[in-house]
Amino acid sequence: QVQLVESGGGLVQPGGSLRLSCAAPTLDLDLLDIGWFRQAPGREREGVSCISGDDGDTNYAETVKGRFTISRDNAKNTVHLQMNSLRPEDTAVYYCAGDIRGNTRRCVPTDYSRGVWGQGTQVTVSS
Repeated sequence: QVQLVESGGGLVQPGGSLRLSCAAPTLDLDLLDIGWFRQAPGREREGVSCISGDDGDTNYAETVKGRFTISRDNAKNTVHLQMNSLRPEDTAVYYCAGDIRGNTRRCVPTDYSRGVWGQGTQVTVSS
């Protein structure tokens, strides 16, 4: 049962930007640790960025540091992932996940496996 909804994916040229959103129609996201994960064809799902539910601590994969920013909009019950300077290797399906006991420091999919996930949104970076 999907309880998170991702949006904002699409086709963008290298160097471009996209902002992904993760919304929760029936959950309070500010109570959860939230992570953004991605999976490219033929590859395992990997952590992109995570944000803590209690202190707002954030973490980023080395490959996206300085280019991506995760943030909360508690008024809209939404978590965003701003992606700048996109590269072809960022092409993947992006998923958001929430867990009351996620792990922001590790930011790996298995730590959110008992939580809630969205169905994903496709991001394609190509000229």
